Amino acid sequence: MNETRELCGVCGYCLTQNEDVSPLIYNSLLAMQHRGQESAGISTIHNGKIYLHRGMGLVSQVFNEKILRSMKGNIGVGHVRYSTAGKSSLQDAQPYLAKYPKRGIVLAFNGNVVNNLKLRKKLYKDGVYLETSSDSETLTLLLSDLIHQEKSWDHPVYSLMTLVEGAYSVILLTGENELVAFRDPYGFRPLSYSVGDNVTAVSSESVGLNINGLMDVKELPPGSLLVCNNEGCEVKRILDSKRRAYCMFEYVYFSRPDSILCGRYVYDVRVRLGMELAKTYDTGSADVIVPVPDTSRPAAEGISQISGIPVAEGLIKNRYVGRTFIMPDMERRRNAVEMKLNSIRSVLEGREVIVVDDSIVRGITSKRIVDIVRRAGARKVRFWVTCPPIRSPCFYGIDMSTHRELIAFNKSIEEIQKSIGADELRYQTIEGLVKAIGLRCDELCLACLTGQYPTPLAQQIADKYKNLKPGSRYTELTPIR
Repeated sequence: MNETRELCGVCGYCLTQNEDVSPLIYNSLLAMQHRGQESAGISTIHNGKIYLHRGMGLVSQVFNEKILRSMKGNIGVGHVRYSTAGKSSLQDAQPYLAKYPKRGIVLAFNGNVVNNLKLRKKLYKDGVYLETSSDSETLTLLLSDLIHQEKSWDHPVYSLMTLVEGAYSVILLTGENELVAFRDPYGFRPLSYSVGDNVTAVSSESVGLNINGLMDVKELPPGSLLVCNNEGCEVKRILDSKRRAYCMFEYVYFSRPDSILCGRYVYDVRVRLGMELAKTYDTGSADVIVPVPDTSRPAAEGISQISGIPVAEGLIKNRYVGRTFIMPDMERRRNAVEMKLNSIRSVLEGREVIVVDDSIVRGITSKRIVDIVRRAGARKVRFWVTCPPIRSPCFYGIDMSTHRELIAFNKSIEEIQKSIGADELRYQTIEGLVKAIGLRCDELCLACLTGQYPTPLAQQIADKYKNLKPGSRYTELTPIR
């Protein structure tokens, strides 16, 4: 339960039969609500007419039965958002519509374009009118320019991949009844797909497909393109990279535990993260292991499997309060922790407690959790974290924008322990993290842990702006015009 903001979730469906696809998209977005709670949107196409509805709030708040019934068509895309680039406004909500070429393109995007400012400057100089501050608009307008004289998507997507630096999993529809999806060559953000007799579907996570009964799910390889149209469905590799850079935070926190990434259940990885902690550190005389709900439960189970110490629900989550990472300022995040969690005194009072959490970003939430456990009468509060110290910002879709807002950037572990008020602080090691995930170091993006970025501009930005004040973003330093 860290203080990061979520990224986004995307999905797309193409039915071979003349049935409306909007209910399936709605279900997928519900399954991925954890990936973004700021806004939601769905677009469909029917008889050449594009339907688009977006709104601020949860999926269930933006859509109702009347709206879904009005959205006709057997092809559609959907999006849930939390902004990591752009403003928090309806104007910046996705999917994003460009009225030409191909009788319209509607694009939904998960990730972050590192060189967005440079690309937007180029578009502006070319006379392209920019309506929003989001990188989804940048991708849509670039792609519109590249595709307008092409029949095939291969070359335009290849050209886009060579122009854009960053993380992007993209799903779009066109006014020519096409469903198109592609993923950046590094594979930063997940993208799964399923092809059946009557449906082709794409989703950020496998759970977005499972909810509609699609169980034969594959992962779209990095640098690959999927095109579904009247001629059928085709998947092909467009551009390969010398390395992969799967985001380690998808395993630690972002993805649902029942999702499958790179052939691994996220749940199993999180159990192993706990086991690695228990193998690295002595549990000593701890009486009980208490996970911070919900993502830390599997790790608590892993610690218990190695140590034999029981797991108990000492912290109860109010499920009707949004995730703390979606709060727009620090004070609201602080207050949200108190609203979100309550303690069970009978579990905690007089006991030595190992509290298990997935990460510490700014330290605000962790301090409040320690306070809650202490007020419940815990004799000793030991804080174990399944993610290593986060020392560098993320430029690939996570809202960790500057070094100085990260508590581990300029504080030692001992200083962080004192800051959050714990009697003990134990972080996962990078070696333990990599072992638990089961991929090689050069297949993972560990930039927020090591300061070593997979792409050149991100490395330059990180090196240059280490003293940028908390709350700022590098994209704000230079105006577009």
